[in-house]
Amino acid sequence: MGEGERSVRIHVPVLTRVEGEGALDLGIEAGRITEMRLRIFEPPRFFEKFLEGRHYSEIPDMVARICGICPVAYQVTAAQALERLFAVELSPWARAMRRVFYCGEWIQSHSLHIHLLAAPDFFGCSSAIELARIAPDAVRRGLRLQRLGNDLIDLFGARSVHPVGLRVGGFHAAPTRAQIAAIRANLHAALADAEALVRWAAEIAVPRDAQAFVSVALRHPQAYPIEAGDIHADDGLAIGVDDFEQNFHEHHAPHSTALYSAYRGQPYLVGPLARLNLNHDRLPAQIVALAAECGIALPSRNVFDSLLARAIEILLAVHEAHALLADYREPDSPWTPVTPRAGIAVGATEAPRGPLWHRYEIDADGRVVSARIVPPTSQNQARIEEDLRLSLEALGLDQPDDALRLHCEKVIRNYDPCISCATHFLRLNVERT
Repeated sequence: MGEGERSVRIHVPVLTRVEGEGALDLGIEAGRITEMRLRIFEPPRFFEKFLEGRHYSEIPDMVARICGICPVAYQVTAAQALERLFAVELSPWARAMRRVFYCGEWIQSHSLHIHLLAAPDFFGCSSAIELARIAPDAVRRGLRLQRLGNDLIDLFGARSVHPVGLRVGGFHAAPTRAQIAAIRANLHAALADAEALVRWAAEIAVPRDAQAFVSVALRHPQAYPIEAGDIHADDGLAIGVDDFEQNFHEHHAPHSTALYSAYRGQPYLVGPLARLNLNHDRLPAQIVALAAECGIALPSRNVFDSLLARAIEILLAVHEAHALLADYREPDSPWTPVTPRAGIAVGATEAPRGPLWHRYEIDADGRVVSARIVPPTSQNQARIEEDLRLSLEALGLDQPDDALRLHCEKVIRNYDPCISCATHFLRLNVERT
């Protein structure tokens, strides 16, 4: 066995600072990776089955319970799918406020991930508390932004966790002009925080690890994709959301309760960096100028630039919400009446972690016959394992075990996996005699 060709077995029984419960098994034999398993063992929650038989009006509130971090993404995607099937045309007010509502979720989720989950890795800290000791102003700024995101969700959703304000056809209620004036002032003040965050993120020393991968994200004809768009990939794919199942296929892996999604048989990247790679030409001019000033080169092939991409998207979301709430007027009605009809409802939006795709079969009474939900983490699952293999080879397999373990965790946390959202599958073996 030559130099560096040792045998190593690393088992991380519980991954910390991620959403949900998972583990990692890594085996190195004679200087080669022989085992790489990101194990998601959190029990499936069977949400799709729970939706069967439920009235369409219950769906937005039910799917919001799938995730405590990105409930708006689930609500908006479900509502959008049902509104397409029912041929409901949202009012301009409702369309704009849906985007503001979603901006709130991007701000709070990205801020949570940057400051509490991922950034500590790049400063050699084990937690956000340690990071706060060496970068107190940055952590305070991150918490201010996260609170602002929560306040936006609360304004339209009646509460910041598992909101209940959205309905098929619009919202249950509209904020008052006084409420909007107050939060718009906070958004204006937050623009400086968000710009400072981009500059801070651009200066963080992350590993330089360029890789070949396919980026997949929604793309809108005019706007940066948040709540609307078609599905694009940087190899030229451009399809409507109805054609998702013809191009992306899920399969089971024995070691995971999450499904794996493949694009043309290969792993692919979704999330903020993939979105930015495909849509940087949709950013407002002032954000493009700031990115250029910070020396950011797009598209990026370094997945560790995901943290910076999240910072840029926070600035975008603050900017968008502030602009959309200018000249706010309370609508005559915050919703459009809905008449259900039978058929297949399909919708997709950009959750903070990537495209979220829903499909519902609805009967003539407006009840769900079947449901299928494909979350971003399932789509990134195979790509995370591929990234782990390539990143470890680039780091050097002869590194000490602790360095290998820390690098693996750093790679996984960089993806911000929402493991709880991804658990769909339970392999059930029954032996009967």
